[in-house]
Amino acid sequence: MPHPPGKELVAGESMPYLGRNYRIEIVDDQREPVYFRNIFFVSRQAIGQGKHIFQGWYKGKAQEKIIPRVRQLARDLGVEYRQIKISDSKYRWGSCTINDNLNFNWRLIKAPMFVVDYVIAHELAHLLEPNHTSRFWNIVKTQVTHFDKAKGWLKEHGEILELDL
Repeated sequence: MPHPPGKELVAGESMPYLGRNYRIEIVDDQREPVYFRNIFFVSRQAIGQGKHIFQGWYKGKAQEKIIPRVRQLARDLGVEYRQIKISDSKYRWGSCTINDNLNFNWRLIKAPMFVVDYVIAHELAHLLEPNHTSRFWNIVKTQVTHFDKAKGWLKEHGEILELDL
């Protein structure tokens, strides 16, 4: 579990990424503020900017992992959208606008991939059915077999995803 908000970054603490917590190590000689190799290596010079450096790192990973996944699942479902954006919404994991734009919260990258897939499938299903009807849920079920498990995971762990440092 990540440390409480406002606590300084220290070696041995952990941060979530794709549903797992990874230990933080503080290093002296590093060009990037955060480097990940199954451990978060954080530059000693960047410690005071912990919230910002991790937020930047997470946003980059969200772009890298979520956007290609949206494209793939949209192809699988046979739907088209206008734009995909990684957003900074505090209380929504994803949204589908009336103009067929898709928005995904960067904090999702902290969740397991099956949860990310559920949120993506949920928003893509809105391109076919705008309301949460039985048809809508049937579309989601065809894309994500364990969607109940994903919904439950978000309900149980969503607050952790929303935590900053």
